[in-house]
Amino acid sequence: MKLPLWLMALLCVHAATAQQVAHPSPAPPEPFVLTAPPAQTPTAKVPDAALAGNGDIGLTFGGSPGQFKLYFGKNDFWRAYPVYPGGGIALPGGLDVTIGELDGADYKVTQSPTEAVIRGSFSKPGISVATEAWVAAMHNTVVLRLTSTKSCTAQLRLWAPDGNTGVVKQGTSGNVSWVTRSFENTPLLEWPSHVALAMNAPQGAIRLEPGKPVTVTVTLYTNHDRPDWKEAAVNEAAGMNESGLQAIYAAHAKWWKDFWDRSSISISDPMLEKYYFTSQYLFASSSRPGKFAPGIWGPFITKDSTAWGGDYHLNYNYQAPYWAAFSSNYTDLTDNYDQPLLDYMDRGRVHARTLLNMRGIYYPVGIGPKGLCTTRWPLTPDEMEKRYATRENTIDSGYKFLGQKINAVFGAANMLMRFYSTYDETYARRVYPFLLACADFWEDYLKLENGRYVIENDHYGEVMPNLRNKGQWRHMLGDYNSTLSLGLVKMLFKGMLEVSAVLQTDAARREKWRHIVTHLAPFPTQEIDGRVRLKSVERSPAEWHSRAMGLARVSIHGLILPGEVCGPVTDPAFNAILLSDVRHWKDRMQQPGEWGNTLGNGIETCFPGAVRVGYDADDILQQLKDRIRASSLPNGWITQSGGGTETLAAVPLTVNEMLLQSYEGRVRVFPNWNRKRNASFHQLRAYGAFVVSSVLSGGTVRQVDIVSEKGRNLEMENPWNGNPVKVIRNGKKAETVSGHVFTLKTKAGEKLRLVKG
Repeated sequence: MKLPLWLMALLCVHAATAQQVAHPSPAPPEPFVLTAPPAQTPTAKVPDAALAGNGDIGLTFGGSPGQFKLYFGKNDFWRAYPVYPGGGIALPGGLDVTIGELDGADYKVTQSPTEAVIRGSFSKPGISVATEAWVAAMHNTVVLRLTSTKSCTAQLRLWAPDGNTGVVKQGTSGNVSWVTRSFENTPLLEWPSHVALAMNAPQGAIRLEPGKPVTVTVTLYTNHDRPDWKEAAVNEAAGMNESGLQAIYAAHAKWWKDFWDRSSISISDPMLEKYYFTSQYLFASSSRPGKFAPGIWGPFITKDSTAWGGDYHLNYNYQAPYWAAFSSNYTDLTDNYDQPLLDYMDRGRVHARTLLNMRGIYYPVGIGPKGLCTTRWPLTPDEMEKRYATRENTIDSGYKFLGQKINAVFGAANMLMRFYSTYDETYARRVYPFLLACADFWEDYLKLENGRYVIENDHYGEVMPNLRNKGQWRHMLGDYNSTLSLGLVKMLFKGMLEVSAVLQTDAARREKWRHIVTHLAPFPTQEIDGRVRLKSVERSPAEWHSRAMGLARVSIHGLILPGEVCGPVTDPAFNAILLSDVRHWKDRMQQPGEWGNTLGNGIETCFPGAVRVGYDADDILQQLKDRIRASSLPNGWITQSGGGTETLAAVPLTVNEMLLQSYEGRVRVFPNWNRKRNASFHQLRAYGAFVVSSVLSGGTVRQVDIVSEKGRNLEMENPWNGNPVKVIRNGKKAETVSGHVFTLKTKAGEKLRLVKG
């Protein structure tokens, strides 16, 4: 088998230490083949159809052989209405392709992540039609190519949905059919949204002749793309020709080739590799720099009213889809993350000042783009009573904070993860005002009691009126020292110390921040039956919160991911408590797939969290495969009841953390991996702005290759159990180091190779 160039380079060791490693090359991403029409498309959640996207436009290939239904989603097409439900991301429209002669034909659709193309084959006696559909990676265009073995007619219908106060118009311009949908001039609407869909063919019948492909394109623009949104869509559709499409496809193919070349893993497990790469594909199809950030369902919208409005839910749903992108070396795909949080700062300051008399920023549970709040209580007492069993619709001045003060700091987590991954000072300056506003708030909110900072009334879970509690909820308020709050606040002030030092600002405030970090209340634990367990909160009026439940999804958020304030390097004794809790996750299982209680929420949190505390790697992999089998779709999307795009981080992040860890300030290769299993990784990203590659074969780490982007000191755990390590710098033997942990000085752009001495 021919090795890829990156693996060949890894295996070419300096002559003094050279040894050839026999290791299989990473397989290209395997496609998912759908052999039946999608049964859950359209849907308010994740569709089960084949998917393609360019990080802005999403294509869902639904329908049946006789009627293909292409749904077009777009991350920036929102109904900017602040009350839930009613606002949120909206459906631009779609294209129906009806070929009556295919009724009853066999169905086969292949979703190929390698090329980001959806291919269909629909056959019955006497006729077979092949389709090829893709969203141009670098253009606002969806392409559909139809090829038939028999003369037949295809009916085309470009459409946009009516309703929800949207205004739909349609028409023709030359040979272009177009349809527009607009939200504007509606009470409480905070900004207008317009979208145009333009097809390079007339509505109605087109003729397919044997062996002669027919290409249909649909170009989409919104007013958030450009002011001439409709004219641009129509003009680009009118200019589509074969040579132009070839150029568009060449750019598309290059983008995806470059994407797949940027990092890779090989773990000798075909199933997990397939889900690993498919998850990366679906995330890259959902998020792109310069575009609006994806909401809970990304751009794969097939109904106008999606669950939770498809918004940016700040108590983990919005943050989690990005978590694997940092270690996977796809940092640019996180560029769109910060803007909604920055845009809401003015409102956040008003909330903090008027509701809590605090400095800084205070965010509700759900926001949208451009400073939009998506989670206000119903406007009338009658509607409030209908939905939440109480007539009090003025709680927190009408905004849903749900008892949680931590949402803005939760948003800061990804900013810190990106900063640690890149040490990009330009980026740090961009987000520093947000981080500083979070610090302002928590300096005011924390209370110093008996020498420790405590957190009152910031709740581990959402506290709100609903139909289940019959509108009675205030008696559940009163959490004291939630692990979620303690962890994320500690994360924030640790980050403030580092970021402010790099930016050489606010030196006078660092003593206070350092005091907070070192004097925050300890994470609460309790001994039961001879075993010390984590408590969710130190105390709470909610009985189940008050018990020692052990490590779980929400506490992982504060302590391990994205909080990153605990671990085997940071505090081995406390980590042992967390590891013991993970070992007892099996106690609650009734059937395979329930490990970590992630069928509801948390697969992207609990599995990498278990890796970080050091739970058995082989069992994690088996439990992960059982969880995938328990709830996933034919297109490779792993599902859970509470959200959508966040699950795309689950497999990549779990595997990456097994192969490379750095969140505790120390680079560790294969830190939680069975050394008897061959594995390799190429260009994963470590904190400190290091890009790392390595091969494990025959129970031995063959070498570690590191690129230092910023020239920072590299603290590393010895991959060879304390044996001497030879350091080769820019291809030249430099020095030998030893010890369980060693530190190397590096220069910006320097390439290091480490081999066993």
